[in-house]
Amino acid sequence: MPSWRELTRVKSVDAILAESKTRGHKLSRVLGAMDVTMVGIGAVIGAGIFAMIGEAAVGASSGTPAGPALVVSFLLTAVACGFTALCYAELAAMVPISGSAYTYSYATLGELAAWIIGWDLILEYAIGNVAVAISWSGYFNELLRSVCGLDMPLWLRLDYRSFVQRGLDLAAVPHVLGVPLVLNLPAAAIVAALTVLLVVGVKESARFNTVMVLFKLAILAVFIGAGIHYFKAENWTPFAPGGWRGIQVGAATIFFAYIGFDAVSTVAEETKDPKRDMPIGIIGSLAVCTVIYILVTVALTGMIPFSELRGKIAEPLVAGLAYNHAPAWLTALVALGAVIANTAVLLVFQLGQPRIFFAMSRDGLLPPYFASVHPRFKTPHVTTIWTGVVVGLLSAVCNIDEMASLCNIGTLFAFVLVCIGVVILRVKDPGRARPFRAPGGLLAPLLGLGFCLYLMLGLGLTNWLRFVGWLLVGLCIYFLYGAKRSALRSARACEVAPSATP
Repeated sequence: MPSWRELTRVKSVDAILAESKTRGHKLSRVLGAMDVTMVGIGAVIGAGIFAMIGEAAVGASSGTPAGPALVVSFLLTAVACGFTALCYAELAAMVPISGSAYTYSYATLGELAAWIIGWDLILEYAIGNVAVAISWSGYFNELLRSVCGLDMPLWLRLDYRSFVQRGLDLAAVPHVLGVPLVLNLPAAAIVAALTVLLVVGVKESARFNTVMVLFKLAILAVFIGAGIHYFKAENWTPFAPGGWRGIQVGAATIFFAYIGFDAVSTVAEETKDPKRDMPIGIIGSLAVCTVIYILVTVALTGMIPFSELRGKIAEPLVAGLAYNHAPAWLTALVALGAVIANTAVLLVFQLGQPRIFFAMSRDGLLPPYFASVHPRFKTPHVTTIWTGVVVGLLSAVCNIDEMASLCNIGTLFAFVLVCIGVVILRVKDPGRARPFRAPGGLLAPLLGLGFCLYLMLGLGLTNWLRFVGWLLVGLCIYFLYGAKRSALRSARACEVAPSATP
């Protein structure tokens, strides 16, 4: 059993940077500032704005609606993410290595905290991607219906629990060995396709992402224009039906819409000039997405009474257009935008999660098998394939609401540790070169910490219990495997061994 001193021993920033250059575990630096900014926008604008906006407006899971005051919720969340983004930008420029908050925690809080945050980031990337894939499936079917007049059977695009909750007849679906065949096939299929693309190369994936980002921004601009056309002031009455509590819960719920700007930090090791490009990508993508989110929210809540979104939270933008009897081509265009947007998010998150596993494996906390780099494509192909398999299977059988809520609390916890990490490094290593420094001294990280904790309090008890359970499972894995095989611990043991010899 490792001692507390061993559990809290940090890995120096110099050691982290040196290990990234190890032969056989080195990634290629091929991305520029525009690439990483588009990665951020690609990761942020997706299921959050195309799906969770309806969930937050009506308070589907919490029972406390935000209503049109969801605009304020978006501003509140943007402020919290803004302070956190400054912290991420400082750390990413200073430690330009794959692993995101996991690597930063290792350099500031120690190995145990690093493991916890690495395990926790699975909730943000892998579990978050399950929710995105499910949303993608819903909009894909809407696109097929609008353009081709095709409607996939519900048993091929819903999970078992959602199928039963809708009161649908299980006896009417095909059975395999007596088990009803109910699964979300499109969600699993898109994850499989993107996994293949990500194995081929990060530069190719970045180019594909940039094209999708430009398309979805253009389509959202069209929706905003339609929202202005159909806007009715009476739809904003009452403005805040759930009061301030509704705004807080709404902010915690639509926090899912902002998840992704931190994904930029996972490609730091593959960026040409991370000291310059990381701050640009992280802060720039968050700023662009905040403006777009507010405009889309104003458009949606102005074109349809929020109460009319009940039962339609999976495709709220399409519901707003249908309420105003918008032309079929416009509905099809928005559905296409949602498919493209969610594809981009899936791509970036599927890119981020394997690189966190890659970094953990390089540190000895996961089997060395996961630190393999493809000899031809120079990508972490093993972790990419495994992530694709797990996310694909879960997206075929899981419920979107549960996945999104679990993702939110996991990400907020990661943000909390990043803010704490900035404070610790400012105190312990004040002389280290910081190509980008969050302004205001310790004000930015402390405000980021406070806002993130406040948003976490907006999530229900069930989410907290699931989160604690997830962390306990992770701790069991760490003490059974990672703590015994830690590369840092092994290196320390080798240093101590000679001096112990008489």
